[in-house]
Amino acid sequence: MTLSMRRGGAGLTTMLLVASSVVCQAEAFLQQPLPSLRVRGGGAGAQMCMQGKSFPTIELNDGSRHPMIGFGTYKVGFIPASASAAVAGQEAQGSKQETARECVLSALECGYRFLDCAQFYGNEREVGLAIKDSGIPREELFLASKVWTDKIFEGADAVRKQVQQTLDDLGTDYLDLYLIHWPVPSKHVEAYKVLEELQAQGKLRSIGVSNYVIEDLEELMQSAKVVPAINQIEVNPFLYRKRTISYCQSKGIVVQAYRALRDGKAFSHPLILKMSEKYNKPPANILGRWCVQKNVIYIPKSVKKERMLANMDVFDWTLEEKDMQELDLLTTEENLETFKALYLKCVLRDTPLSGTEEGKKLLRTAFTID
Repeated sequence: MTLSMRRGGAGLTTMLLVASSVVCQAEAFLQQPLPSLRVRGGGAGAQMCMQGKSFPTIELNDGSRHPMIGFGTYKVGFIPASASAAVAGQEAQGSKQETARECVLSALECGYRFLDCAQFYGNEREVGLAIKDSGIPREELFLASKVWTDKIFEGADAVRKQVQQTLDDLGTDYLDLYLIHWPVPSKHVEAYKVLEELQAQGKLRSIGVSNYVIEDLEELMQSAKVVPAINQIEVNPFLYRKRTISYCQSKGIVVQAYRALRDGKAFSHPLILKMSEKYNKPPANILGRWCVQKNVIYIPKSVKKERMLANMDVFDWTLEEKDMQELDLLTTEENLETFKALYLKCVLRDTPLSGTEEGKKLLRTAFTID
């Protein structure tokens, strides 16, 4: 796979770095020990970049290019009813519409062009309003979404309808990426075939999966025609599933990281603080840079504009290899077992079989957790 620099879009803001500074950052990034880079230039899009800001992209197995950093929209303005430790339907800080709309608009103003959305997040209409307000041309955005377990369980027609609902809510006629959110037992393969169908129709540019273990991928590929371009999983030094990541990358499946910042809970860890001081970077950037150096797409989230900007600073410097190795060792057996329990809970969450004896019979009894 190769990386290139993808130009940003319109919407100048004085909070961003001037062009000369970004050029220096790009030059520094080109010297880093990542796969080969090339710069995409020319055209109107290049002229409308935000003060010269550029971000690296990684090539997917279908030839598309995916930004290495994006803005996560989970719990932005709204907490899903079945989210962990959430009150059903609870709104998060202010009104759902205004909070989500303002946060996403701020992210776009900061220079983010990849928006990570999902049916489950319950705020795609608000994200669409922010996109409209931004005035950024559609071709300069990378819009991704996911279909939730309830629709996967209901079957092919429900998946098709949900894709159309997302298209309507986001105000677009195609998505750059669409994922199966969780591998619902006995249902996820059929749902993925719908994504293949919609990709052939041009409604979905790239398709993939989320939260799949190796065994799920093996099951899927027995009948799928299209190798998933992406597997979005939790990735951070505290849950570094090295075998799963290596498997995906060996099959040409790029890994996206959610919870790369571990909801901020890792910021006070002694090792993270030590490296934060050593590199003169905030803890979040230590975690983000760790992802990038592993060729894992980084999706930070914040509702504060200054942090949105700060989170971007993961491309013009490098963690030393010995520090990378030390961070790798933060994963514990306890964390892996916690992931295992979450996986078994979530693959049937929000379906009629959740918590039932019939549902338990469908769950995997053994699977790769590291």
